Order: sequence, then structure tokens, then C-alpha cells
Amino acid sequence: MASRRRAPELLIYCGATLFIAVLALSAVWDPTIRWLHFFQAWMYLAVIALGIRRNRWGYFAGISAAGLWDYINLFVTTFLRNGVQQLTHYAQTGRLQRPDLVISIPAWLSNAAVVAGCIWAYSRLRPKALADVPRFLLAFVAATAFFALDIAVCQPRYLGLFPHLLHPHWP
Repeated sequence: MASRRRAPELLIYCGATLFIAVLALSAVWDPTIRWLHFFQAWMYLAVIALGIRRNRWGYFAGISAAGLWDYINLFVTTFLRNGVQQLTHYAQTGRLQRPDLVISIPAWLSNAAVVAGCIWAYSRLRPKALADVPRFLLAFVAATAFFALDIAVCQPRYLGLFPHLLHPHWP
């Protein structure tokens, strides 16, 4: 019974941990993004720490940060699509040409796990309050601002993603 009560937090922990590992691997392959990924990983460490404590702010931050990352890579960039193409090519030929793109798949899935875990965990919280709506919006703005600041400081070339958030395209 206790393990069933901890299942959402375990999903958050596993998803965030896997994403941090993907960030680290990506930073090994591309040294230019090391600082960007270092600071991005801290958002997920905060989500883990708050999620383990069953803190609604952690759930809101997890939904916001991981949801934004998945949204960007599904509707704004071709990172996930290119990773799926590389995996398909590997399945057909047995040769993996761009492993740096294939990691987009576990990265996307791990973020989806964080979002699912946070929604699941939040759904179990009692009591819920109408004040949670502005709290969630504040967490979303804060996570997005942190991500934007991280990009602005560490890799300004990616700032061009932000205008496209409001005008997404289907993959």
C-alpha cells in the first residue's frame, strides 16, 4: 500500500533523474551547452526535492518545466522528430549516425513522466484550493523565466525559440 502512495513521486524522481542523465550525456557530446544543461538540471533537482516532500510548488514547477521542454521539442523544434528519424534509420540499417539526436527520445519521454507524475501527485493532494490556479501560473512564469535566463546567459543562440512558442507547428 505504501508503495502505491509513493508511485507518483517515484515517477517524478525517475523521469527527472533520467532527464538529468540525458542533459549530462548531451553536455559531454557538446561542450558548448554544458553550463546551459548544468543550470537546467537544477530545475529538475528542485522538482525532485519538492516532489519527495509532496509540495504542490514542486508539482507545479515540474509540470511547467518538463511540460515546456516537451512542448518546445514537439511543436517548436525538430529535435524530437530528428531523433525518431535517426532511430528509424538505425532500425532499418543497423547504423546509428547521430546518437546526439536519438537522446531526444528518452529526454522527451522522461519529461512526459515528470509531467504525468506531477499531475498524478497533485491530484492526490487534499485540500485543493482555488489559490492553486495563480500558484500554478506563477510557477509556470518562474520556470519559463528561469529557462529563458539560462539560455540568455549560457546559449543566447537558442533565444529564437521563444517567439515560436506562441506560433507552434505540428511535427
